[in-house]
Amino acid sequence: MKEFLESALDEMKFQKVDYGDIRIVNRIYQYIVYCDGKVDNVSYGEDLGFGIRVLKGGCWGFSASSSLTKDEVIKAVRKAVKIAEESARFKKEDIRLAEAEIVKGKYKTEIEEDPFKVSLEEKINLLAETDEIMHKVKGIRTTRNHLFFKKEHKFFASTEETEIEQEIYQSGGRISATAVKDGLTGERSYEGTGGKTCGYELIRRLNLKEEAQRVAEEAVALLSAKECPEGEMDVILDGSTVALTVHETVGHPTELDRVFGYEVSLAGTTHLTPDKLGKFKFASEIVNIVQDATAKGGLGTFGYDDEGIPAQKTYLIKDGIFAGYLMSRETAIKLGLKSNGTMRADGWSRIPLIRMTNINLLPGNWELEDLIKDTKDGIYLVTATSPSIDDKRLNFSISAEIGWRIRNGKLCEMIRRPFYGGISYEVWRKCDAICNEKYWDIWGIWGCGKGDPMQEMQVGHGASPLRFRKVKVGKK
Repeated sequence: MKEFLESALDEMKFQKVDYGDIRIVNRIYQYIVYCDGKVDNVSYGEDLGFGIRVLKGGCWGFSASSSLTKDEVIKAVRKAVKIAEESARFKKEDIRLAEAEIVKGKYKTEIEEDPFKVSLEEKINLLAETDEIMHKVKGIRTTRNHLFFKKEHKFFASTEETEIEQEIYQSGGRISATAVKDGLTGERSYEGTGGKTCGYELIRRLNLKEEAQRVAEEAVALLSAKECPEGEMDVILDGSTVALTVHETVGHPTELDRVFGYEVSLAGTTHLTPDKLGKFKFASEIVNIVQDATAKGGLGTFGYDDEGIPAQKTYLIKDGIFAGYLMSRETAIKLGLKSNGTMRADGWSRIPLIRMTNINLLPGNWELEDLIKDTKDGIYLVTATSPSIDDKRLNFSISAEIGWRIRNGKLCEMIRRPFYGGISYEVWRKCDAICNEKYWDIWGIWGCGKGDPMQEMQVGHGASPLRFRKVKVGKK
C-alpha cells in the first residue's frame, strides 16, 4: 500500500494543501442468523477502498473510491481539493487544526482464534443446537440467534508525515427467545457483554448453549410477571442497563461537535456547553467516567483514531464534575486543547466524525449482594432494551427486558419490562453506590448511529451495577 499512500501525499503537496490525509481500508465481515429451526441469513462481504481528506483555503474537501490505482488516487486528491476550494467561497471562518505529534505506528487486536478461519458449519451448528434447546421450552413462539464478526485492515498517512497500519478484529453473538400468550409477549435475550475486539474465543466463552434454557424459561415466565409499579423508587441497574445509560446521557452529550452545531442529526445537540466544563456538578462525587480507547477488549478499542491520534484515556466526569469532551483536532483547538483521539469513520467512503470510544464508568467498592441487602424497597433492572431521550440529552428513560422487585433487601417477584428515567444530571446525582471491579466489564454496542448520511460505529461502555435513589419508574 505504501506506493498508493505516497502517490496521494505527493499530489497533495503539488496541490499545495494546508493539510491532507489518506485512509485505505480493507473490511471483511460475516453475519449469521438462525431462527426457528432454520438458517435465516448468512452474509459475507469484503470491500476495499480509500478516502482522501484535504484542508485548503480554510475548508475541508473529501473524496473516496473503491478503485485502488495510482491514477484514481491522484484523481481523488484533485477532486477533494476542488471541493475544498469551492467550499471556501462560502466559508464563515477558517477551519484550523490543533497540533498533533508525528506518529509512525502499528496496532493489531490480540486474538487467540481467527473467527474467519472457523468453519461456517461449526458456527451454524452452534446456533442450531442453541435454537433447539430454547424451542424445547413450552410456550416459546419464536427465536432469533446470531453471530457476527468483522475485521478491518487500515492504512493511514498524512502530509504531517504520520504513517499508521492497524488490524482490528471484532466478534459477538446473541440469542433471544419470545413467548406469546393472550396478547402478551415476553422476550429475553443473552449476548454476554455484547461483543468485543477479540477473536472466536469470545464465542466459546459466551456458553450460548448453556444459557439457552434460562433465556427461554424467563421469556415464558414474563407472561405472568407483574407490571412495574409507577412512581419514585430506588433502582439497581445491571451492567447492561448502566452501559446504555452512560451511552445516552454521557457519551452523546460530551461529543464536542454537538456543542458547536456541527452535528445535530439523530442524537440532537447537548446541554453540556463549554461554560460548564470543570464546574458543573453532573453526578454524585463517587461517579467517575472516562473515555478510554486503550481498554482491552472494548468495541471502542484501537491504536489510533482516523486522524492518526494515539488512543487515549481521559476523564469526562471526574468526582461528579463535568470534566471533558470527546474531541477532534478541529474542535479541540476552539477550546485551546488537543484532540483526545475520538475521530472514526464507518469505512473508507465516509469522512471521520467524533465518535464514542469506550465510555467507562469506573468501578466502586460494593458487592452486588450487599447492595441488594442494603435496599429496602426498589427494583432491579436487567438487560437494557430501548432508550428515549430529548434533543438536549436531558430528559430520558431506559427500559429493561426484565426486573425484580426488591423488598427488605431481597429479590422478590419478577417484573415485566420496567423503565426508569428523569433529568440526566438529577438522576446521576442520586447515585450512591457502584459495584466493584469483580462485576465490571465492557459492554458493546454494535450500531451507534450518527451523521447524515448515517454512519454506524461500534462502541463500548465499561460498567458494573449501581444504585440510584428515588428515581421515576414505570411500565413500558
